Amino acid sequence: MARLPMYRQIADAIKEKIQSGEYKPGEALPTEAQLREAFSVSRVTVRQALKLLVEQNVLESIQGSGTYVKENKVNYDMYEYSSFYEKLSHLDVKTHSEILAFEITTPAPAIAEALEINEEDRIFYVKRVRFIDENPVTLEETWMPLSLFPDLTYEVMQGSKYVFIKGTKKMVIDRSEQEIIPVLPPQEVVNQLGIPADQPIIEKVTKGYLVDGTVFEYSRNYFKSSDYKFTLVAKRNHHY
Repeated sequence: MARLPMYRQIADAIKEKIQSGEYKPGEALPTEAQLREAFSVSRVTVRQALKLLVEQNVLESIQGSGTYVKENKVNYDMYEYSSFYEKLSHLDVKTHSEILAFEITTPAPAIAEALEINEEDRIFYVKRVRFIDENPVTLEETWMPLSLFPDLTYEVMQGSKYVFIKGTKKMVIDRSEQEIIPVLPPQEVVNQLGIPADQPIIEKVTKGYLVDGTVFEYSRNYFKSSDYKFTLVAKRNHHY
């Protein structure tokens, strides 16, 4: 395998220091002179390494101030149907959920249609705010058929519903259909997430399917766009 150019090696070493917590998000990096001395390389090599990391969104350079470690954003991979906790597993952060509503009710017509059930069928309605450390990042509303989850509890929803569905219920989750819409935040989202009313946010509507085609959840999430980036991978069909 070809040896990496020195600037790439320096960039990798800086990334490792960020991952280990030696360089923390929001903190300034040592100066170019200090980095040159630490790695025993030329100024040009240090600058190439920093330029690469800025292009990769690992660092940000602020004119006249220095180079800083970028604040972590949660990478929300649209093609990976995973829990809030799983999406954060690569970040050294604490997460928790604050439940605002946990009730058994009957669905509004649109919800009944989404869940493919009757309007008189009973459902769980759960509303919760998800936190990264002490920062509220998303308000989530979830509707789930009571017949599928008669043993769903408040405690389960304080953690991960997918751990409950896959681990406890032994149900096989197949896929989700998701819609992403930029919107101005409803008043409750402004209050719960502490954001300006004129700051656009991301609304994500999800319909989740079990492997047998049963709809097991319909949910709506409002994400603070300052804390999330959404990634999509498009694969070309080689038959054309």
